[in-house]
Amino acid sequence: MHPATDALIVIDVQNDFCPGGALAVQGGDEVVGTINAAMNDFVCIVLTQDWHPHDHASFAASQGAEPFSTAMMPYGPQTLWPTHCVQGTEGAAFHHGLRTKPAQMVIRKGFRPDIDSYSAFFENDRTTATGLDGYLRTRGVTGLVLAGLATDYCVGFSALDAVRLGYRVTVRLDACRAIDLDGSLKAMLDQMRAAGVRLDG
Repeated sequence: MHPATDALIVIDVQNDFCPGGALAVQGGDEVVGTINAAMNDFVCIVLTQDWHPHDHASFAASQGAEPFSTAMMPYGPQTLWPTHCVQGTEGAAFHHGLRTKPAQMVIRKGFRPDIDSYSAFFENDRTTATGLDGYLRTRGVTGLVLAGLATDYCVGFSALDAVRLGYRVTVRLDACRAIDLDGSLKAMLDQMRAAGVRLDG
């Protein structure tokens, strides 16, 4: 059992990121059992949920562009994604097998129409906060274990921000799966190691 000062952060285990979804991560559903088991070891559990309006600026369809191309936004380069995790749709729902009752908080991100949000802590401008940091600090949390989808995007950016905010961070690689777009997995693993993130499993 982890101490009460540790929290499990479960990133975006949603239907659209699982096989058959609009932005499916290969093997994305394989993390569910591992994450469910890990929940038994934590007092503090938080789920994050991608939660986009239908015309979100990061959607290729909104920009009249090809999926996985890049556009320049006011906050920098942005990968343009297939339309996914639209608010209130089945694709945005948590995977049916994921235990949600043990979680005390759900952080929804990416709901602002003009800015994407990979990290559980900040929008992609790196400054607009989601509120997760404040919640964890009021709970007395100092250590985080991250799991979910996808390793090289939302999990990785969350881990890097968590280190920057002063948390002790572990990423459970056995409870994550990656998109691996043009070498993005290796690049993110290297960044996490360099930042002091512990990579486990």
